[in-house]
Amino acid sequence: MGAEDLLRTLLYTVNNLLQQRRYEAALAVVKGFRNGAVYGAKIRAPHALVMTFLFRSGSLREKLKAIAQATYTHSRNLAYFVFTYKGLRALQTRIQGKKIPFHSFLAACIGGWLVFGENNNINSQINMYLLSRILFGLSRLAVEKGYIPQPKQDPFPFFAAMVWGIVLWLFEYHRHTLQPSLQSSMTYLYDDSNVWHDVSDFLIYNKRPASK
Repeated sequence: MGAEDLLRTLLYTVNNLLQQRRYEAALAVVKGFRNGAVYGAKIRAPHALVMTFLFRSGSLREKLKAIAQATYTHSRNLAYFVFTYKGLRALQTRIQGKKIPFHSFLAACIGGWLVFGENNNINSQINMYLLSRILFGLSRLAVEKGYIPQPKQDPFPFFAAMVWGIVLWLFEYHRHTLQPSLQSSMTYLYDDSNVWHDVSDFLIYNKRPASK
């Protein structure tokens, strides 16, 4: 049997396995791991690239290493979480014989504790990103369920005003409470724009290039 025949046989065996419904739950966990790794890399790599070259000092090698490390951490953590979450959901469904809403909550709580419970920059960004989304989601759910009345006017302008008012107040007077990446962004926007010497660092550069 040649290499081509061997490859064809292997592909046939794998594809046949993927069609077996009795392995569906386990295979979904494996693909969830794959999708978590891919999505984490796709989301983090461009963000890390931009933030590193905008705000991080150091050599090109150090910057590339930081980008690779951030991308790897995000990709790994998301893959681990999806694997844990889907695995625990499948296990609970198998034990109880049916799916119930609490399964999702419990599986995600355990996965969040194990994977995203470490207090580092990547996990902090992900958790805060999700916090803003769930606050929106819970607010909409509360209106749908009738727990709070439907607003007579669009509340978004008030929401935007409060968000920007609070974040700039914190930045100006309690800066240490904000996440480092947000501090860097706001320093670039609101502090660095107060300093210039000539047209070079007024329009062309943010800061005057270091003289050699």
